[in-house]
Amino acid sequence: MLCKNGGAWGTLCALLALSLATLAQPARDKPLAEGPGFARLHIPRLEQAPSIRDFLEMRPSPVFASSMLKVEGFTQRDPKDGAPVSQKTEVYLGYTDKNLYVVCICFDSEPEKIRARMSRREAIDDDDQFGFVLDTFRDKKHAVFFYMNPMGIQQDGIWTEGPPDYSFDMLWNSEAKLTGQGYVEWFEIPFKSLRFPAAEDQTWGLFFERDIRRNNESAFYPHISSNAQGFLDQETEADGMSKISPGHNFQFIPYASLRSFRALDDRDPSHASFQDINLQGRIGLDAKAIVHDALVLDATINPDFAQVESDDPQITVNQRFEVFFPEKRPFFQENSSFFDTPMQLVFTRRIADPEYGVRLSGKLGPWALGWLFADDKSPGGSVLPSNGLSGHKAYYGILRVSRDIGKESSIGLLYTDRELHTSPFTTCTLNPCIVGANRVGGFDTRLKFSSKWLFTGQAVVGHTKFNDGTHHGGQAYWAFLERSSTKLEYTSQYEDTSAGFETDTGFFRRPDIRRLHNYVQYRFRREGKILQWHGPDFYTVNMWDHSGTRLEHQAGFDYTWQFQRQTDAGVYGWIDHEQLRPFDYNALPTNRDYPRQSAGTWFDSGYFQHVSLGWSTYFGTDTNYNPAVGPPVLAKSNWAKVYARVRPVTRLLIENTYLLNRLRDNLTGVSILSNHIIRSKWNYQFTREFSLRLIGQYTSVLSNPLLSSLQRTKQVNADVLFTYLLHPGTAIYVGYNSDLQNIDPSLRVDPHDPNGDLLRSPNRLINDSHQIFVKISYLFRF
Repeated sequence: MLCKNGGAWGTLCALLALSLATLAQPARDKPLAEGPGFARLHIPRLEQAPSIRDFLEMRPSPVFASSMLKVEGFTQRDPKDGAPVSQKTEVYLGYTDKNLYVVCICFDSEPEKIRARMSRREAIDDDDQFGFVLDTFRDKKHAVFFYMNPMGIQQDGIWTEGPPDYSFDMLWNSEAKLTGQGYVEWFEIPFKSLRFPAAEDQTWGLFFERDIRRNNESAFYPHISSNAQGFLDQETEADGMSKISPGHNFQFIPYASLRSFRALDDRDPSHASFQDINLQGRIGLDAKAIVHDALVLDATINPDFAQVESDDPQITVNQRFEVFFPEKRPFFQENSSFFDTPMQLVFTRRIADPEYGVRLSGKLGPWALGWLFADDKSPGGSVLPSNGLSGHKAYYGILRVSRDIGKESSIGLLYTDRELHTSPFTTCTLNPCIVGANRVGGFDTRLKFSSKWLFTGQAVVGHTKFNDGTHHGGQAYWAFLERSSTKLEYTSQYEDTSAGFETDTGFFRRPDIRRLHNYVQYRFRREGKILQWHGPDFYTVNMWDHSGTRLEHQAGFDYTWQFQRQTDAGVYGWIDHEQLRPFDYNALPTNRDYPRQSAGTWFDSGYFQHVSLGWSTYFGTDTNYNPAVGPPVLAKSNWAKVYARVRPVTRLLIENTYLLNRLRDNLTGVSILSNHIIRSKWNYQFTREFSLRLIGQYTSVLSNPLLSSLQRTKQVNADVLFTYLLHPGTAIYVGYNSDLQNIDPSLRVDPHDPNGDLLRSPNRLINDSHQIFVKISYLFRF
């Protein structure tokens, strides 16, 4: 009966029926022999562990030549899909009771052109490298990867069919050595660092990759073709590993930190003041336990979530909606992909300041599980002690369950809950404070129709209860269809979010929309030595509210040329109509259309081994959302990003970035605002473990008070960090940070600022915060 009612439940039932119908069908997986270059690998048990010294002559010593499995026959994906790898590559595999061993001999006929630098852990994307991906549950959706450059710098993380997640770190051992004929890499992966089924005999999904940067070359075993959807769907299988287990795996990472700091307390802007703390200590604990080899139980008490790694700069001025910054905190990282759904309904940076947290994640047979519970002290800490909200915590509960359908499809359920119950008379107008409970639940599916076609969909309902007793609710839907091949890429995405839908645990920009996005890409492949491919991209975006009012229409294109030596260039442009309503800006008497257009170019090059540089820029018209008076107005716009990465010596990396966002009056050309961000980041790697990082950043918003309501702000930030990272979990950090802004020393509220921010001085900068800190953590693993 529910399916006949239409609306949210009708859509839910239709997607559920489609998923169950697929589940009821017998699996039609291709036989192993049918895959291109596909061969099941039988990994042998070793009597003794190999070392890198056994391979430094670019061949294995006799004992390992006869005992380890040899893999060769790598095939290019880029630039020439299906062609043999341009440089000879041999991989040797074996295992003992405790470790998996992978050794790669990477020959190179021009060893002087190998790109290899001593850098921080995981910063190897510009280098030649070799690595492999392990799909230990063979679900072709979640895997882990281990990569290394020729200097032995590790890179690891979680591999899904989206962008790789580098934030999750594992404990493993490795060595690498450059030789006169290429380089050798040795991997020792402890089974304690892996999660896999509790079975006597193991069969895992697996593929290897070698990247030769000067050719833009990526070669794989087995052949991972660009003429098919995804990477994990094309993996090979590896068996032979018997009677292995992570064992009793318990991990404890206690930490202690000391800091001395000065900070601005502006919770009450009318009585802002500086807080000086000479010495403040903090201790905490992260703990991990492995249950039945496959489930991971994480717990944290009083975690230190100060980000040692700073966020990359982004333009946040003159933006209608929130700008996304990725999660970098360790507690939320392992198996984070188990919480992923097509709509981003789990965004853990919403949990800003937890006192404790518990997570359970992993896989049992075809079932994947993710569960999280944590508190958040930030709501009660954001107000003065006299405020009724002071001391109150928000509580987050998230449950995610999914089940595999065959080998390449799945169906899943998600439930999220955020609770913050306060008195309805609490003095707080911010949405996170006035919401008593926000709950969202629904299901999603991933359906692989063929090697080229993929569909993902999600349907959810949400309910929000406010602390004054009122409430609202609504539904949200997502559908995404993708076709991938070597030359042609096509995607179509539809979103439908009702006016009452809200998620306080996810990343969510706006309700009450219906949005259709279509994208097509075509590539002309060439066999030339200079130009590898070129081709156009086209896209359209159409969006309406549920009353039928058109909110946005955009059409755009770009044309890309891909050259040898990590170099590409392109041109792009778009036309756009945005309609704003009195609901969006109360200064508008009626709906108003804003026609916009822009055109630009980009260029990226790693042609030279020691210098990478590039730019992206456009010019046209945009909307000034913050005029001095009245509703938003059209303005001339310029946007640019310029970067240069310089390696004057092997151990030093200098990364320079400049961002510009400029608006000018559409009629007179007078400046409305100029937003500049200049950032220079220096990293010197003394050894693989020990490094020094320096960051200097200047940010300014040079606004015209006659044309913009934004404050004229200037900020200079300096950051120094010494890091000794023995391995993930065991580290010593010593750092200093100082921030200067043009805040008026009187700390008075600016009477002309609509947001009630502090008064700004025209030119004078004062130190509004600084900090010296030491943090030590140590990993105990049993």
